[in-house]
Amino acid sequence: MSANHHRRDTCRLCGSTALSPVVALVPTPPANAFVPAAELAVEQERFPLDVFFCEDCAHVQLLDVVDPKVLFEHYVYVSGTSPVFVKHFERYADFVMERFKPVPGGLVIDIGSNDGTLLSFFQKAGMAVLGIDPAQEIAATATAKGIPTHCGFFGPDLAGEIAATRGKAEVITANNVFAHIDNLSGVVDGVRGLLAPGGVFVFEVSYLVDVVRDTLFDTIYHEHLDYHSVKPLVRFFAAKGMELVEAIRVDSHGGSLRGIAQLKGGPHTVGESVAIAVAEEERLGLDKAETLRAFSRDIDALGGQLNGLLRDLKAQGKRIAGFGAPAKATTLMYHFGIGPDLVDFIIDDSPLKQGLFTPGMHIPVLSSAAIAEKKPDYLVILAWNFARPIIDKNAAFAQAGGKFIIPIPKVEVV
Repeated sequence: MSANHHRRDTCRLCGSTALSPVVALVPTPPANAFVPAAELAVEQERFPLDVFFCEDCAHVQLLDVVDPKVLFEHYVYVSGTSPVFVKHFERYADFVMERFKPVPGGLVIDIGSNDGTLLSFFQKAGMAVLGIDPAQEIAATATAKGIPTHCGFFGPDLAGEIAATRGKAEVITANNVFAHIDNLSGVVDGVRGLLAPGGVFVFEVSYLVDVVRDTLFDTIYHEHLDYHSVKPLVRFFAAKGMELVEAIRVDSHGGSLRGIAQLKGGPHTVGESVAIAVAEEERLGLDKAETLRAFSRDIDALGGQLNGLLRDLKAQGKRIAGFGAPAKATTLMYHFGIGPDLVDFIIDDSPLKQGLFTPGMHIPVLSSAAIAEKKPDYLVILAWNFARPIIDKNAAFAQAGGKFIIPIPKVEVV
């Protein structure tokens, strides 16, 4: 074990020690650990990427925990660079305002608020807002543009400070962050202490149903400690003095779950979405370790196809580039053995990543101008959840004879 990493021995949701290994992925560096040219000679530390199943509550999780400071203090992902996510968050804020009718002008807190994109829509709707995010540069930028953001990690102590200075929150949100936290129990204790009596906690996470059904294995990386399903969450919230009132499917990240919880005995009735989700999970066998082991075999079959295709194209002298440098590309490229021998460079629209090199593999990340300059024959869409907008935006590449490869959920050449 390194100073930056430890392995826990209990289930993050129920505390059980009955944990079975189900998927073993190739160890990788942290998925967002892009490096400048000056640091290419420095060996990047790789951490285990093994997935475990809790035999008691059926929660699926990583037990290897990388120090969150290593992962998040100099984060390079910002929601505002993706028009798809900006629209998603606008609809999300509208949904919460219409469905739960929070007290006008009341406090909305976003845990893992990133650049404040979601909070900006609550602010426009007349709510007071507060972001919480550990990424120093991103938190400072969000504050400067009018979304007050506390730089730090959320927990019971910070929740107590906020309740004392700002009062209780009508809405607390946590998007693509409720899977990132080792001490989930402490975070939910903080939420419970900070939520107004009629308030709601709304979170979005990648949904295990979609991950297993569509082989979305590349959403497994060190930031994502949990692969949530509804059945274990119902039990977890009940044990924490809260109740899950909705479990809604949304299409972001290839398939996500929007969970909504309130204080136990709160004003909102439990919707039928919760029972429907639990029944679907049981039908798919997500409460059995063997289902996850079958998923592991599906991953290997997909890898054989993609790797074979890329090696054939290289043998024909074709030039291959990647499009998109999301965190999940690190898992996909390491597990499938796709390095600089197969992919020459990667295009990404985020200025924060351009000019850097990918974690461990050290493939250069360039702006989209490189497509016209370097003329690749194929673009592997590593940000596959945005495949359609990427293809539409790069029509000139296709008209010039270029082809796209979509690696997930199945290997397709477009």
